[in-house]
Amino acid sequence: MSVQSKPQMVEAVLFFNERGICKEMFYPEFEAMLDGVVNFAEFADRQMRAAYVLINPRLLIRSLVLFYLDFDEQGRADTGWNIPLRHLAEKAGRGPDLGAGPIRLACRSQCPVSWHQMHLWDPSLAPTQNDLVLLRDAVKRNNLGVLVEEDSAPVELGRLQVASEDRWYAKPDAEREEAARLAEQLEQEHRQKTAQLIKQQRLRITSLIAQHEEELAKARLAAEQQLAPLQEQLLQFQQQLKQQQALNQNLKQQIQAQSDSFAQARQEMQEQLRSIEHSGQTENDSLRSQYEAELQAKVRAAVVEYKEQIAIRDMELAYRHEQDAQAQAEIQRLRQQCEHLASQGGEQILERLSRLGVVFVAYHPGAGHLTIPLQDMARYQDNPVGYAASKCFVAEGQYRKWLAHYQEPTCEASLANGERCAMPLDRVDTPSRFVDGDSNCCSRHKVASRVKSQA
Repeated sequence: MSVQSKPQMVEAVLFFNERGICKEMFYPEFEAMLDGVVNFAEFADRQMRAAYVLINPRLLIRSLVLFYLDFDEQGRADTGWNIPLRHLAEKAGRGPDLGAGPIRLACRSQCPVSWHQMHLWDPSLAPTQNDLVLLRDAVKRNNLGVLVEEDSAPVELGRLQVASEDRWYAKPDAEREEAARLAEQLEQEHRQKTAQLIKQQRLRITSLIAQHEEELAKARLAAEQQLAPLQEQLLQFQQQLKQQQALNQNLKQQIQAQSDSFAQARQEMQEQLRSIEHSGQTENDSLRSQYEAELQAKVRAAVVEYKEQIAIRDMELAYRHEQDAQAQAEIQRLRQQCEHLASQGGEQILERLSRLGVVFVAYHPGAGHLTIPLQDMARYQDNPVGYAASKCFVAEGQYRKWLAHYQEPTCEASLANGERCAMPLDRVDTPSRFVDGDSNCCSRHKVASRVKSQA
């Protein structure tokens, strides 16, 4: 007699591309891929989005972990990848209901282990592209061939037991108790559904904020890329303007020098005229008129030539000034556009969310989940660690030292060879109870530090 396999929980890994889910595999196949047994050429030199899925016998999702996985040029998975998917799935927070009650969801905005957050991604919850719905439908299609739990057979009529006629009608008190129990049960279900809906909306809000910040960063980068060549062009125009101004100054100096030389020549001619006045008034007058006519002709010709050169330079300067004004106007327009984009950024979204009753919560070790008022968002963004330290009523320096001890509770004292002692210690869970040189040192180095302080 053959033994039929009993349906049980199944672990699977599904990969996403630009069009949706592109590959499905069981978890043992995924482990074989990590060990280098199998390569995927279609994933070569790419960072893929993947989802660890825990499926029950009714083909419904119970847990989800959304993570990134890198592949090299040959399609091999990253050998240094070591995210504990099962641990994250067990410790993850509540997510939306995908048919079997609220799932456990671990993603970038909801990660139970903070240092793995950068390796996770948030699902898109848009109506046209909902990643969670894609996962639910893919599991329902059962392309992996998971054993499904069959529905129980209907009860035969002969096995039904009918109560006696005198017990068909319940007493009024029993009816009231039953009605109260049903009302309480419905109220509890309504509260759970409401809390689940709020959780799903918060996750969607977090995803939208991240998407908006990414778009704003792209817009700022594009504006900076457009502004850089314009500023370079403006600098070139300014340099050319300085060169033209220097050239005009040189031309003016040359004109002045030539005018001085003409004046000197005229003076010399006048002296010559005086020297020959005694030779005859008629000859003197004719020579004087001749010299003056020649001199005036030369001066007029030189003045006309230099006026033409100055007019040409003035036209070039006017053109340069016009280009400079256009570049300045374009730079001002781009700056106003960048400021407009920045003013339409995260602060207005945060204010609208705050007016809608949304609160902002951040988790910090030692301080737990902090509810951040809207007026404190700027201070929190500037220095999250300092903000968490103030909520723990300790200095920022002490909080950072306690955080290093909390993440790695080992002795920080240095040995004679310069290496760290690294003796395991009992973790101090509260920053205010942490004492530098005492809580982060083993008993041997703790005594040594005390002797040094007493000396």
